[in-house]
Amino acid sequence: MTLWLDLWRRWVALLDHREPATALALARIVLGLSLVGHLGHLLWVDGDLLVWTDAAYGGLRTLEPGWLGHIGGLTPQNVRGLVIVTTLAAAAFTLGLYTRIATVVTWLTFRTLADLNGHSGGAYDELAKNILLILLVSGCGRALSIDAWRTARAGGSSADRLAPAWPRYVLVFQLVLMYWATGMQKVSSGWVPGGSADALWYILQQPTWQRREMTWLAPLFPLTQVATLGTWFFEQGAPLLLLAFWYRHTRTRAGRVRAAFNRLDVRSIYLVIGVGMHAGIEVSMEVGVFSWATMAIYAACFHPDEWARAGRKLRALLPGRRVTPPAPSSSPLPTPP
Repeated sequence: MTLWLDLWRRWVALLDHREPATALALARIVLGLSLVGHLGHLLWVDGDLLVWTDAAYGGLRTLEPGWLGHIGGLTPQNVRGLVIVTTLAAAAFTLGLYTRIATVVTWLTFRTLADLNGHSGGAYDELAKNILLILLVSGCGRALSIDAWRTARAGGSSADRLAPAWPRYVLVFQLVLMYWATGMQKVSSGWVPGGSADALWYILQQPTWQRREMTWLAPLFPLTQVATLGTWFFEQGAPLLLLAFWYRHTRTRAGRVRAAFNRLDVRSIYLVIGVGMHAGIEVSMEVGVFSWATMAIYAACFHPDEWARAGRKLRALLPGRRVTPPAPSSSPLPTPP
């Protein structure tokens, strides 16, 4: 019984722990800008009307309208109106203007759009919806937002700038699970070591995925083999990131493996490799908001104190700026995970 009570107390302490909302706010901004850019591009090229309007009104396919069937169905007017509402809500979400309401509207409307046509999106839509749902209950509007600015002007306390830490932990777990599950599904000979390692080369030759014509890549086939195996190892190694976070959180404990992980900073190495991989994906492939939504989670992989230090260093580089180190905090924050 004592063991269960101890576990319960630890669980409550984990859920109750609060930290500055900076990391969650940065995740909000990155995801919001991604959605605004994605939907804005669709509006610019009329892609929204092509993929989400019903075939009866000039769209590509016959679609189930869902709740839009109660207000006239998937007409060009309804689709365009919904896309505009989603874009405006995503902009308010990015700015942190009535953040909770903006997040609810963005999640609901983007979810509706993404589910209309299964041939027009992908798992990246599910990723964006998952992140929106987590940020909805995270307190991500308590920093770097219009809401936070108004609270400060109204005389809010320092506690108003804190947010629960557990949504950030959930985002990190989401990242690890996404990479690892994706890697576990790559079981063909084109992916696994010892096979032909030609999966990435074939993907880049498919018009569905190409951002531009890629026949010039043919002489570089060995390079795509290296990239294929590198991607497979990177995704299979995702649990190491979770282990790196745990070792970072328990850095004061003994252990050679723990010390090695922290000395090498495995967390940062893994994330830097991930940034490079996603940069390559974004340049060569059309994958919607996948890479940018993933970068929103990357923002949550760093403790708010780390973002604060990075901000001070950046401001110190600006001409004419003198940055005073902050006074030691009396807040009982644990070691940054």
